[in-house]
Amino acid sequence: MQEFEPVQPQPYDQDHVRLVLEHLIDTCRDGEAGFADAAEHVADSRLRQYFRERSQERTRFARELEQELERIGTWQTTRKGSATGDLRRTWFDVKRALGGGDPTILDEVEAGEDAARDAYQQALREHLPPATMALIRTQAQSIVSSHDDVRMLRMRRAA
Repeated sequence: MQEFEPVQPQPYDQDHVRLVLEHLIDTCRDGEAGFADAAEHVADSRLRQYFRERSQERTRFARELEQELERIGTWQTTRKGSATGDLRRTWFDVKRALGGGDPTILDEVEAGEDAARDAYQQALREHLPPATMALIRTQAQSIVSSHDDVRMLRMRRAA
């Protein structure tokens, strides 16, 4: 008769988990601010509404990730986005001021979505607790869908 041996939980580096989650929080805060800025400046009312919805979604995603940090017992500092996101929005403002219009806004939103998609894809390759991975996977599906939507919108406008 074989004796039952309980499965030992895999150890996770809490500092690494915290860093991955904080990076995704920054990514979401960048998206939140980027979409809000785009909504404020785009002329097309349908795009404006779409960008506002995506901004609100990123706010929710950041909040969920913060709650995940608290759930695993890792307290995080206030996250407001990244320096890269700030630079991207500044560059966007310069291009927009030079008369770029909606096509320029879509280009810059797609660049931001490229960064968000890449950050989530990287996080999905990390060694993270199952509940954390499930949250990231769910959010990543929406991020990739949003990325594809923005790319399609940009390509339609370019055609």
